[in-house]
Amino acid sequence: MTHRGGVALMLSMAFSLAISVGAYGADTLRIGYQKSATTLVLLKGEGSLEKSLAAQGVNVKWTEFPGGPQLLEGLNVGAIDFGYTGETPPVFAQAAGAKLVYVANEPASPTAEAILVPKDSPLRTVAALKGKKVALNKGSNVHYLLVQALQEAGLAYSDIIPVYLSPADARAAFVSGNVDAWVIWDPFDAAAQQQLQARTLRDGKGIVANYEFYLATSDFAKRHPQVITTLIGQIRLVDKKATDDPQAVTQLVAPLLGLPEDITRIAVERQNYQAAFIAPEVIANQQQIADTFASLKLIPQRLNVKQAVWTPPAL
Repeated sequence: MTHRGGVALMLSMAFSLAISVGAYGADTLRIGYQKSATTLVLLKGEGSLEKSLAAQGVNVKWTEFPGGPQLLEGLNVGAIDFGYTGETPPVFAQAAGAKLVYVANEPASPTAEAILVPKDSPLRTVAALKGKKVALNKGSNVHYLLVQALQEAGLAYSDIIPVYLSPADARAAFVSGNVDAWVIWDPFDAAAQQQLQARTLRDGKGIVANYEFYLATSDFAKRHPQVITTLIGQIRLVDKKATDDPQAVTQLVAPLLGLPEDITRIAVERQNYQAAFIAPEVIANQQQIADTFASLKLIPQRLNVKQAVWTPPAL
């Protein structure tokens, strides 16, 4: 896209200005991440961000969360300053009044999430989920995947029985047979496919974008814009590594995730990498998600997503 060249220039210039970050008074950048955040997991593991910000007098603190909704709750209560989630959690958070802003996003990765059933399940289509128990993390990226897949199959959201569980609890329910299907993202998706031989009823291809977002508290982004631009610049460097050599990244990330390399490689390859500041088409996609959940009354009111998009400082 044409905006990417401008983004690259903006980030390059941001690096030269980042030295002035001390003037903003930030002494600690608190980052929330989750296992699906390959880029942040690797960034944390290699320590390059700490080195970049140490010269500016900024420390980095990392906190792991089980999913996007939980991470954004941490953002909302002030436990972290910056985090990474799928496309749906920010919609629920904004609807709940969270003071957050979209900072940047990774490209669409629709095959990095899926609706799974046990290997011996008689269910063969999404339409067969009518009346069935479906596990998912409420307000996560897969919530929108489920809504769209049901609509494609001619079903309403009310036609299934949603069972709202964290990834770990959902896997346990899936294994024990307490739910009929599980909607989940990588690397949990890849792990279920490899370890449990779970079958995919539907992934996101053709029905969702599945963007991944970097978000910050509105207050932190306003007070420390150069910390944010430096951070996104470091993320883009890691993104390039993941794109250029997924096997090397797999070998680095697998032990950090505590997963076998074969599972990690699947997750790494199903994700796309090239962080960019938020473009109009990405805002439009988020607005569509927000409008969908408002119409289903899963969020209390309609939102204006654009109001929650951070504008990088003019350079």
